Amino acid sequence: MAQKRLLTEFGMGSSLRRQDYTEAARRAVKDALWHNSINLAELFGKDKSEMQITVEVAVQQPERIDTDTIAAIFPYGQVTVLPVRGGLDVPRSDGGNPIVIANVAISVALDLGGAA
Repeated sequence: MAQKRLLTEFGMGSSLRRQDYTEAARRAVKDALWHNSINLAELFGKDKSEMQITVEVAVQQPERIDTDTIAAIFPYGQVTVLPVRGGLDVPRSDGGNPIVIANVAISVALDLGGAA
């Protein structure tokens, strides 16, 4: 297969008080997705289910990301969620849970046959 990355979107999300890394990631994905409507698959004569979607989620504690919850946001495509160390935990002056900031990069690829 000649998978070709055709699109990358970026988003940022946060969890202000609960230190919920999955919720921060979910908000970051929605931030990236809800700003556009791209008919990428149709542009190349493909079905939406053929899209290879890779979601890189950067947070300080990547092991706390529920990848199934993040993948379920996407109504179609073949989704892979890759938690990585990054993002930011911002300490609170009152000593409570830090503010969690998640960054995501969503890449969409299609098999375009021989065109690599």
